[in-house]
Amino acid sequence: MAVLSIISRTASRRGVRALGVVAASAALALSASGNALACNISEFSAEAKCDGDNGVITVTDVDPAGIPATVTVYLKDGDKQVGQQTVKGSKDGTTVSFPVDWQPNTTYRVHVKADRYVDEDIQPDVTTPSTPCKTEDTPTPTPSESSSTPSDETESPAPEPSTSAPAPSQSESTAPAAVPNDNAPSPAAGDSNLAETGANSNTGMIAGIAAALVVVGGGAVFFGLRRRGANSNS
Repeated sequence: MAVLSIISRTASRRGVRALGVVAASAALALSASGNALACNISEFSAEAKCDGDNGVITVTDVDPAGIPATVTVYLKDGDKQVGQQTVKGSKDGTTVSFPVDWQPNTTYRVHVKADRYVDEDIQPDVTTPSTPCKTEDTPTPTPSESSSTPSDETESPAPEPSTSAPAPSQSESTAPAAVPNDNAPSPAAGDSNLAETGANSNTGMIAGIAAALVVVGGGAVFFGLRRRGANSNS
């Protein structure tokens, strides 16, 4: 009976020890799983990039537990705060953006605080690209006074003067009409086809009248002399 009692006590002690080992293992496993599900800094990432013509700093949280975290962005030079947002992570990742009018090659510090799990900066710091998001417009060069305008380049040269005399127009090539002489006698209606000679002018009529006057004068002289002679004879 004593032997059986000793064996029973030994078995009981071993059983208790086995239960303790199992409990400790379970506690360690639960602790490890709890730490695995807890939020940590490795689940956060930051990047500086362009959103159109504007610069932004994006922070992505891939914490599957979805523990809310406060993200604060600081300008590294002077540690000036430029933005703060709260993000709730997810398995696929949740991203928040901070619009920043950053200059090329500027460094920013991103700090994450999530309850009692995280209170540290994302490493490495965020450095902006070497080129700005919006390029400055290049001014259009103003044409100088010496440069010719398109109208000057396309203008045809003035034609050289022609050495040949211009052809006379119809009015110039036609001989001028004879100006009628107001002193010339008008032709008779029936003699319009005759040549313009003295026969159809007033010269003959004048000569006839003169001849008649001569005859009349001669007759008057003749009769006057005859009458004077008759008177002298008587």
